[in-house]
Amino acid sequence: MLGCVRIATVRQMAQVITEEGSDGRSYVRRAMVELAKLGLAETNGKDGKHQIWNLTPAGQKALADGNELPARPKAGTGAKAVRAGFGPHAVAVTDTILAYTETVLRGRWEYLTDWQVEVNHAIKETGLSFNTDAVLAVPTKTSEVRLFELDNGTMSQARLAKEVWDYERYAGHRVWEGARGTVGGTYPFWQRHRYTRSTTFPRLHVVLAGKAEHLLDNRLQALTAAVHGITIAVWANTLPRLQRGEPWYEIGVDDPHRRRSRYPEPVGR
Repeated sequence: MLGCVRIATVRQMAQVITEEGSDGRSYVRRAMVELAKLGLAETNGKDGKHQIWNLTPAGQKALADGNELPARPKAGTGAKAVRAGFGPHAVAVTDTILAYTETVLRGRWEYLTDWQVEVNHAIKETGLSFNTDAVLAVPTKTSEVRLFELDNGTMSQARLAKEVWDYERYAGHRVWEGARGTVGGTYPFWQRHRYTRSTTFPRLHVVLAGKAEHLLDNRLQALTAAVHGITIAVWANTLPRLQRGEPWYEIGVDDPHRRRSRYPEPVGR
């Protein structure tokens, strides 16, 4: 679990590995102390009163050597983020992953190995670069992944809206392909170089957390207005609603034709 989500509290780990209705926090706490003695896990900060745990480099190597997870050579341990003060945000991302796995994927915890956090999306030619908080690699009929962006109540409304629009800018970028002297053509960057098995741009899920529920509802309404007319599929929810299994709000619809007209075509050779 720590290899996938990078950081978690004892409460979060107990939610995954103990039977429904059981409280396995004492068991998990003892287990983490043993892993720490072996140099495989450590704690670098707290979320409120709760320690935040992450793997050490040795712990990551143990996972890799045992083929427990797909190879992720650039994945960090999460320790730097916790020490830099981003622990609460990362804990909320883990809560989002657990809530989605429990309510949407019906508690099938084997899907935890299909999650990655802090996944970079970048286009060097335009300078666009951003990290997606979590990516779920469980294919649907049209897309191989689902994207998740979390706001823990720390961003302004304008910045949150910009982050969502960045996904449209990423989806709208096209590249020209064709041998010199041929007609050639243009293709979506993401479909040629990133999600090559997808027929539609992956759906973006925006989760709002970190504030009282009525304030989260207000932020959801403001975000809906701020991204009106966006040409990618965007679903939004608050973390409390997601944890209760309540439905998502569709605030953006995938429209590749309108998206193509919105962004300039690249110049061929």
